[in-house]
Amino acid sequence: MQLVLASTSPYRRVLLERLGRPFVVRAPDVDEAPSAGESPDALVRRLAEAKARAVATGRGPELIIGSDQVAVIDGEILGKPGTPERAFQQLRRASGNRVSFATGLCLYNTARDQLQVTVVPFHVHFRTLSDQRIRIYLERDRPFDCAGSFKSEGLGITLFRSLEGEDPTALMGLPLITLTTFLEAEGVEP
Repeated sequence: MQLVLASTSPYRRVLLERLGRPFVVRAPDVDEAPSAGESPDALVRRLAEAKARAVATGRGPELIIGSDQVAVIDGEILGKPGTPERAFQQLRRASGNRVSFATGLCLYNTARDQLQVTVVPFHVHFRTLSDQRIRIYLERDRPFDCAGSFKSEGLGITLFRSLEGEDPTALMGLPLITLTTFLEAEGVEP
């Protein structure tokens, strides 16, 4: 079966390469706006499934991986900042606080029209950050396309006091431990 990553994220692509299996990448066309009253977990679960379904071609059996992630502080979803100003505000808010990440993961077997879907939580405890430290970090890592405004695989790791969770790759946007379990259930050994 063809393995497909339904994502335009270069971070997810690099993570999936760790498994050593060939795959193709397709860009899903999915509106990522939350629905009214939608919880962070429900949002990422819905989007991971929608992304996987959106790239299905119907031309043969495929295993399609969809994933989505949000950062949450005090119940509020923080999206990708997009600009240095919004990233600065997100990191200022995260300073000294616990930020929760919900990563939705879906593996869609098109041959059987079967889904495996879950949400993998991860939590980051931030150090207290000065405005100068935030500015220097943003200038160096430029995490404007990352939920929560940091790259844990880069200099962003220096912003943390501690990490809490079962799968550190969930923090980077594609929980490989869970994905391995999903693939094994489909008879695929990474």
